Amino acid sequence: RVLGAGEMSCNPSFGGIGKGHLVREVDALDGLCGRMCDAAGVHYKVLNRSKGPAVWGLRAQIDRQRYRDGVQKEILSTPLLTVREASVEDLLLTEPEANLPGKCQVTGVVLGDGSTVCAGSVILTTGTFLRGTILMGLEAHPAGRLGDPPAVGLAQTLERLGFAVGRLKTGTPPRLAKDTINFSGLEERVPDNPPVPFSFLSKAVWIKPEDQLSCYLTRTNLKAQQIVLDNLHLNDHVRETTKGPRYCPSFESKVLRFPNREHQVWLEPEGLESDVIYPQGLSMTLPPELQEQVIRSIKGLEKAKILQPGYGVQYDFLDPRQLTASLESRLVQRLFFAGQINGTTGYEEAAAQGVIAGINACLRVQGKPPFIVSRTEGYVGVLIDDLTTLGTTEPYRMFTSRVEFRMSLRPDNADARLTHRGMSWRWLLPFAVQPGCTSWSRVPLSVSAGFGEAGCVSQRRYEQAVQMRAALEDGIATLKSLQFSISKWSHLVPEVPISSSRRSPISAFDILRYPEADMEILARAIPEPLRKLAEWRELSERLKIEAAYEWCVANQQQEIEEVRRDEALQLPEDIDYFAIDASLSAEVREKLNSSRPQTIGAVSRVPGVTPAAIVNLLRFVKTTYGTEKPKAFPQTGKYLPGNTYPEKASSQTQISAGISEDELSSTVVKTPL
Repeated sequence: RVLGAGEMSCNPSFGGIGKGHLVREVDALDGLCGRMCDAAGVHYKVLNRSKGPAVWGLRAQIDRQRYRDGVQKEILSTPLLTVREASVEDLLLTEPEANLPGKCQVTGVVLGDGSTVCAGSVILTTGTFLRGTILMGLEAHPAGRLGDPPAVGLAQTLERLGFAVGRLKTGTPPRLAKDTINFSGLEERVPDNPPVPFSFLSKAVWIKPEDQLSCYLTRTNLKAQQIVLDNLHLNDHVRETTKGPRYCPSFESKVLRFPNREHQVWLEPEGLESDVIYPQGLSMTLPPELQEQVIRSIKGLEKAKILQPGYGVQYDFLDPRQLTASLESRLVQRLFFAGQINGTTGYEEAAAQGVIAGINACLRVQGKPPFIVSRTEGYVGVLIDDLTTLGTTEPYRMFTSRVEFRMSLRPDNADARLTHRGMSWRWLLPFAVQPGCTSWSRVPLSVSAGFGEAGCVSQRRYEQAVQMRAALEDGIATLKSLQFSISKWSHLVPEVPISSSRRSPISAFDILRYPEADMEILARAIPEPLRKLAEWRELSERLKIEAAYEWCVANQQQEIEEVRRDEALQLPEDIDYFAIDASLSAEVREKLNSSRPQTIGAVSRVPGVTPAAIVNLLRFVKTTYGTEKPKAFPQTGKYLPGNTYPEKASSQTQISAGISEDELSSTVVKTPL
């Protein structure tokens, strides 16, 4: 349904720990959700503030209606985009392209009314609709979301084509009437002032800080637990063996897994003018009358009225190991998957996949190489690599702990890492011919691999990223040029406890590393030339973060380079692991054939594949395909503060096909797992 575009099926919130990074990276590639969150949030909060900025989690409670209206307005007003409302029941297929994996090629879709839409590429983002079933108590009926029918014909087509299909489940809590809740005795959690925007294009969010809404915390009790335990026989959803979300389980699952505990329930507003409260942490699939008993046993909810009961959803997903890193299917050429069909959970994970699948579907039509984000470049790269290499047996959720290079892949520098890769060459050329431009334009066009790959970034975003990059470089250079003795610094900034054991002189950039220091303090001590840097709030904050992480990022460069060297060693797409003459066990062959890793680096992350097996596989590939040079990931050239591309990266990652036997093991065993 066109009017369903932008509908937030579950919790009206975006971001969180790990998820906020994904929203920033989607925004850096000109995705929509970050800008829409800045135009629709009612409660903005940066989580994990007690830790460093590398793992801060931007989060916002969203006005459900305002977000939906904003998304629909953007989509329906996009030039050259046709929006058609219909159900997709089948795929149009033809003979496969020669010399490429796949049993057939998709050429379009068949709609519910029998009409067809032809296409050069097709992306499936089915959410929970693929043979979806809603459950409430002992009742079950086909639906992908309350009030919306499931996609059954499409599920049958995918199964008939030979895709490995699994089953997952999720749920949503009952919605409560705001005016029936007693908030007076509950813990209030106020939003940030000032709010931190998601989008790099946003100077501020739409709402005034004082107009934001609070969230409230309450907890379940043993009475609520007993209601669940006494009525498990009335709950088919919980008794099912289908895997549900580990990190956002239903209340019934929490009672069974963690008995005799109080469980947090966050009461979150659904909009500025809405009378609906979303009880986060209270997803239930009990019959409605029992849900009411559970609700009214909780402090503050004794008189709460249920506007819509909670329910569970079970749906089909496809094993994501059947996809390449571009999210294209290996079975059907030009068919891409994104979102919950790949086994993920959450708006942010779906948005990240959607951007990458959309870019690559377009590049596939144009006959261009795929746009791949590696694990060393972004959280979206970790997400897709985990899915396509390891697969999943439960709804996959992004966490900072999944990322090896957290110090480098921070939310503040997502634009520096990705925007230049998403731009169009037509935005670069005007800058490249102008003398005295920023460092991106100084990269020679003939060697600037990695620039303008996706063509998805607007000129406005590109120009802003160029401006910020130049300001960061100039700011760091200025700070490093201001060097004084420890005694003079102690006089200039007495509030900063400078260690007397440090060597003199030290720079202003070194002083900025201290937790007590910031650009405002430095600007008061040295007004010229630091006042201008301090007045630009976003720049001053990013300079502080760059100073804090400079040494960490530098120390990670070698590890990053080792991973990227392994990722540069591409495996043939048509390799038959059961037939090759390599010293591999039957178990390893089966694992490799199932996951179909595209690089040696990806092989090293497949569970059960030993370092010895990796060396033997690499030796076979070198001997059999040694005439071709492995492909390297694009390099950007000059180092950008906070970026993961070292200055000499492009020469280091071009690995010759003729590497020695001694180098084989060193190529793989150093990869962080």
